[in-house]
Amino acid sequence: MVPNLVLRLFLIGVLASEIWTQDRPGSLSSECLGSLLRVALNAEYFEDKYLIFAAVDQFGTAQEIDGALAAQCGYTIEYNYWGNIEFRASIISCYTHIEGDVYTVTVQIQAANNPDMKNALTHLKTVSCPYSPWHPRELVCETNYMEVSVRRNVPQITADLLQDEPEDWALAFPEATAGAVSIWQVVFHLPTGRKALLASDAQNAGYGLNTTDTRILLRAPYNATEAQLVQVQGVTFSAVRASTFYKQRWMILMVDTAVACPIDGVDYTDDTIIWTIPKNLQTLSAGATSFNDLLVEIGVDLHKLSAREMASRKYVLSNNTDEITIQLPIGAEGGYYKTHVSEGQHGTKYYINLVLEHQWEDNRWGVTKHTIIKKIETPFKLVPPTITNNTNSSIRLVNVTVGTFLPDVELVNLTIDDTTVTVPEALQHGYKVYETRYPNGSKGYVIETPFDVPSIKKEYLTEDTRLYILNVTLGFIVQPTHETFTVPVITISPVKDAVLPSARGFCDDKNLYITVIRGNVDQNWLPFISDLSLSPDAAQKHNYGLDDNGTHLTIRVPLYAPHVLYEDIHPSGITASLHLTMKDNTLADMTDFSISCRFSPKELIDCLPNGTMVITAIKLAGIADLDTRSFVLRDKQCRPAMVTERSATFIFNVNTCGTSRKFETTVMNYENDVSYFRPGSTTPIYQLKCACQYTINETIIVQYSSKNNPAPSIEPGFGSLALTLRLFKDKSYSDSYKEIEYPVVKYLKEALYFEVELLHSEDPQLELYLEDCWATTSQDRDSSPQWSIVTDSCENAEDSHQTIFHKVASDSRVTFPNHLKRFEVKMFTFMQDGNALLEEMYFHCSVVICDARQPASDLLCARSCIPRKQRLGRSIEAYHKHGHVSSGAVLVESKK
Repeated sequence: MVPNLVLRLFLIGVLASEIWTQDRPGSLSSECLGSLLRVALNAEYFEDKYLIFAAVDQFGTAQEIDGALAAQCGYTIEYNYWGNIEFRASIISCYTHIEGDVYTVTVQIQAANNPDMKNALTHLKTVSCPYSPWHPRELVCETNYMEVSVRRNVPQITADLLQDEPEDWALAFPEATAGAVSIWQVVFHLPTGRKALLASDAQNAGYGLNTTDTRILLRAPYNATEAQLVQVQGVTFSAVRASTFYKQRWMILMVDTAVACPIDGVDYTDDTIIWTIPKNLQTLSAGATSFNDLLVEIGVDLHKLSAREMASRKYVLSNNTDEITIQLPIGAEGGYYKTHVSEGQHGTKYYINLVLEHQWEDNRWGVTKHTIIKKIETPFKLVPPTITNNTNSSIRLVNVTVGTFLPDVELVNLTIDDTTVTVPEALQHGYKVYETRYPNGSKGYVIETPFDVPSIKKEYLTEDTRLYILNVTLGFIVQPTHETFTVPVITISPVKDAVLPSARGFCDDKNLYITVIRGNVDQNWLPFISDLSLSPDAAQKHNYGLDDNGTHLTIRVPLYAPHVLYEDIHPSGITASLHLTMKDNTLADMTDFSISCRFSPKELIDCLPNGTMVITAIKLAGIADLDTRSFVLRDKQCRPAMVTERSATFIFNVNTCGTSRKFETTVMNYENDVSYFRPGSTTPIYQLKCACQYTINETIIVQYSSKNNPAPSIEPGFGSLALTLRLFKDKSYSDSYKEIEYPVVKYLKEALYFEVELLHSEDPQLELYLEDCWATTSQDRDSSPQWSIVTDSCENAEDSHQTIFHKVASDSRVTFPNHLKRFEVKMFTFMQDGNALLEEMYFHCSVVICDARQPASDLLCARSCIPRKQRLGRSIEAYHKHGHVSSGAVLVESKK
């Protein structure tokens, strides 16, 4: 980007009023630098000024310098990004006053605060520089022009340089002999032919032509029409090949005024600048047959460096037959860094102004001095700002340092909770911002804010830890280019100050109550009973009580509500439980509470005076797949009169349905059982014994007796498991049998490779353990016959071919080895009456999921054959998780 001041230089052309002054002390400084001179403007004085430069001739006339005049007359005006301004001039510029070997240049500088240039101050600076001796040929490659000056007594252009020399003379001779002494003519040699221009035409085309008592000069901009781009050893040069003619007394002299300057030649690595300048250019060495290097020197900002200075700055200068190479570290002394923005990202470029002076001697020109000024700008390098979290939890203060930045970067705003505020306004939001400076001149910004400001988010992490999250966006501006960029600042600070919710509960005759005492992490947690989100509307729909005052959440649920679980039925009462889960806003389970109470069973049995028994059997929580329609009495032909998903009601006479009768002294007892059998099984998994006692003129329930409810206790909640048992084709465990491949056919004693896996869990602290594994001849895992292959997590000691356990390692399929168990068994068959049963077999496993972080405190997670593990717990007491899995059918072949 071109600085604004450069634009001002070329756009301002009207001076409304002038206030003349000589050089104000300290505002301007000058120095002579060989064939160049420099005037430096004090940045502090001229900062943010609108400027006009003009060259003053020996008659006092000021010629305003624009870009074209600067390249034609030998002037250079440069601004760098740090506000430094300098004016450079060739000592034989257009308006130089020459007396002997002293060259005097006067520059006029107008400075104003406004673009209309009203009340402008005009500064005059006169600089006189001695320069002697001149070399026979001197070439200068400035940043905006190329210059060649030669002695008048240089040799004639040789025939081997220009085969068409007679034609050049023919073009120049008529004009020169017919004109005055001051008439010039230049013949340009182009790939398409020759082009002759009178001196006036050449000057109108942007060329600078000049003569002194001893020298002839040609100056050209890099983009001159007659300039040619020439490739030399991969480096591009801008070259002007020209013959200049002038008349002195009755002689016509022709000199070679060719000039060439490199345009590129700079390469970069991550940390090094490499500038390569080829030597022995054909444009500059035509006609010469021998060359001898005399001097190669480099410098910075036109100041030459000694060998010692180069070594201290780690500059490396190489000079061989074909080229000169300069290497220097990016960031080396002599240059400077500047902040830039690319695609919204913060970064830097490194700038340095190098100068090369190369002197050589050949057998045509004698000594040639070639001065090349090179402005180097490295590619943009992304520099992400560093964010350092210095938060002090002991004083509850977030402290973040963002940086480092160069001095040209300024923090201008902060975006807090989608609101953008200036730096002073940030204090009203609880944010203190201050700048910190570092010894190397760079700086950073420190952001401080208390833990308790509303924009600091707080998230629960573990049992005793909360995360304090700062999320602000800082907006920066780069001066003077006005580029902008932003830096998101997100810091997470763990602090051990979490207070978890606790709970207490109680029951009355008809309801269960849980009261949650809120902590400081659960303000946004949601209560769930089973899969029911207990919103006020849901509570009203189910006739549940819900009271939340911000510190206490109380829930009331009736005994026979759909979300109450019945765990046990005993003569002393029904054990009912209510499970409450607190979930965060992502619906992840955060903690569980439950309460269990024992209630009178009087509502489950009714003995009517007419000898009718009414019994209600309720579904127990431990039998998940129980179908209440399959409840039966002793006489299995007696079916429920009413059925719901959770209960079945029988109505029958005491003389039916297999009811037994027992006489005692004053009473008669009638008894029956409500049972539930799995398909194909003769052993009930659920049995409810019921009895009615009849006395003269009185009927009472004797199976249950009412008692006061015991003190309730909060129990941990229960989760669900997703498990699978797969059969693999070999011990690599890479290819399992698909569902369509079952039943799988195996030969006796052929190896079966099984894998049990906990699915859909990404918790690395969980570990799966095999409790028992067995084989059956049907899909019913409780069917007979059975044969154990894993017992209490160990091999079956009674098996002649014992189970082999295989280690599980992480790979592309297995992320958490703790979630899997692998084992191998030999194919076998059941025997009946001495004969093998060649029929389908099914394999089943019961598993336990434990917490792998703590020592075992539960026998289920501490089998003797495997290391002791602690089961997972989230509530007041720990618990373990159970599950069952079964395989598809495996069919045995008797022969192989």
